[in-house]
Amino acid sequence: MASVSHGPVAHHRGRPRWAEVLKIRELWASLAITMMWLAVVFSSVYGPDFVSSNGSGSHTTTIPSGIFVALFAFLASASMSKYAFRNEKK
Repeated sequence: MASVSHGPVAHHRGRPRWAEVLKIRELWASLAITMMWLAVVFSSVYGPDFVSSNGSGSHTTTIPSGIFVALFAFLASASMSKYAFRNEKK
């Protein structure tokens, strides 16, 4: 009876090591975008409003500060996602 031998068994790691996980660009980008939008939420809830009034004080305009923070968070999220989630062909 003949038997066929096979090559050595390749070592397969089930989970990546922590040093490899920390190098994942998409992980850090998604964490940064999440923190930006959490800043928008907290500045909308707890932040002061921008209040503008004319000289006599009869007309006032109130704008929530979260609107301005959201504008900058949107711009930062767009540029962060464009950089971090692009496809690189190696």
